[in-house]
Amino acid sequence: MTDEATLLFIADLHLSPADPATVAAFHAFLQGPARTATTLYVLGDLFEVWIGDDQLDDPFYATQAQAFAQLAGNGTAVRFMPGNRDFLCGARFAREAGLTILPDPTVITPFGAPVLLAHGDAYCTDDAAYQRFRRIVRNPLTQWLWRRLPLRIRNREAAKLRQQSQQHNRQKSAYILDVNSTAVEAAMRAAASQLLIHGHTHRPACHQHAGGTRWVLPDWHEGRGGYLRLDRHGTAMLRLDGSDFFDQALNPPG
Repeated sequence: MTDEATLLFIADLHLSPADPATVAAFHAFLQGPARTATTLYVLGDLFEVWIGDDQLDDPFYATQAQAFAQLAGNGTAVRFMPGNRDFLCGARFAREAGLTILPDPTVITPFGAPVLLAHGDAYCTDDAAYQRFRRIVRNPLTQWLWRRLPLRIRNREAAKLRQQSQQHNRQKSAYILDVNSTAVEAAMRAAASQLLIHGHTHRPACHQHAGGTRWVLPDWHEGRGGYLRLDRHGTAMLRLDGSDFFDQALNPPG
């Protein structure tokens, strides 16, 4: 990757027909800042729910895929890492959206130094119940069986799971829902990376750890959100209007 590269990172848009403000902000972003990027990385939970690629038969979701395809056609590469809401995005979605699906986690090496990318939920190790659930739903056999259920049943069961998740989260302490510092630092050491970028927690921040720096991406609820920009000049979090999200910026790794 050359020194002229500009990378943008977003996460947790939770796109759905029920939140038109966020959908409008998403399309404005793709028509604006995203077109200036060499690569756009979407680090999970692009959609509020994804029950299988036949969801693309719905015009709303087909339109979102087409928006990515148009961005890619204009020269911005799109990389998508599924999150806990949309881990069932598959080959059809990738093809129609003109993007590449990344495993979670992934290491990239812009400007000669490794950067660890993740959705972030795997680092919430204090939430033992969620981690057990995550292992079950990420099992290939579970996913094979799920995809063979009729669409109406998948829709019904997904709605139940979302309701149960919301109820359980209201009963959990804040620290349980956040990432675990030990898990984060172990992941950074394993990746030999001094920079980690993730989403999931909806707690935008820049944290300093023993092993380096961790950026947490903002969510986009009701059209409010932001993105992380990484180029040869440094790393900075920006609001959707281009203003600084924080009063701090870091130099690029390396």
